[in-house]
Amino acid sequence: MSRKKCITASQDRNSSLPMHVQSIMRIALALVFTGLAAAQTPDAREIVTRSIQASDENWRMSRNYTFLQRTAERHLDAGGQTKSTEIKTYDITLLDGSPYFRLVGRDDRPLPSADETKEREKLEKSIADRSRETPKDRAKRIAEYEKRREGQRQDMREVAEAFDFKVAAQEQLEGRPVWVLDAEPHPGYRPRSRDTKILPHVRGRLWIDRQTYHWVKLEAQVIDPVSWGLFLVRLDPGARISFVETRVNDEVWLPQRISVTASARLGLFKKLRVEQDTTYRNFRKFQADSRLVADQPH
Repeated sequence: MSRKKCITASQDRNSSLPMHVQSIMRIALALVFTGLAAAQTPDAREIVTRSIQASDENWRMSRNYTFLQRTAERHLDAGGQTKSTEIKTYDITLLDGSPYFRLVGRDDRPLPSADETKEREKLEKSIADRSRETPKDRAKRIAEYEKRREGQRQDMREVAEAFDFKVAAQEQLEGRPVWVLDAEPHPGYRPRSRDTKILPHVRGRLWIDRQTYHWVKLEAQVIDPVSWGLFLVRLDPGARISFVETRVNDEVWLPQRISVTASARLGLFKKLRVEQDTTYRNFRKFQADSRLVADQPH
């Protein structure tokens, strides 16, 4: 029997089945194809594990970029009204192997001439000091910076152990497909560093890019009181942190915005209510092994 006749015969046999049997077969086939599609989607923990691995390569790429960082810090009174605001803008670049923060603006205005001169002199001094370093001193400075960054990467790896994750949805964010994951503290998790002590006390939601496995967005909230940091700072429940990153030159993810809203107690008596909003812009490609030259006054 030819292949065409076999197919026709099979169709004829199926069409002769009772309607409810045909319905069951269609449902069964739908379930099979749904199962195959689901099998191609990683589970939540695998997504997070791969995202942490992807962050290492992204870190290496990000070292080739310089940008402006604007931080606005508002202190609030007991009624939530702003008592004071401080805004600073920094130009951040890699200077001979480690970052250099140069203050370029205050309260969204250029620095006064005298302050701008001081900042330029500080930059010139740093350039001169680093140019005179011995190979041993330079290696030591860069190693200390890399050690701090490695500590941050280790803290991020610990996130995979600190939470139970669940895929909540698949969405589009800024035109890119993302997984949306909910994160709840994992019972029995024990922090291994000072900075990760906060993890058992927060819950969060992650938006992870489905192509690059990078964290595009995060929202987290403190759910019970926790002491944190070098000083005796006790964060109250309800403190929130969020960050958003952006794809630059289709090769690297860089920070776009970080927001923190917190109520905390410093020591035994002082109560702090703070909102901090940090934004990043003017991303520029900058070779990591380039040397920075201070701008000359006009």
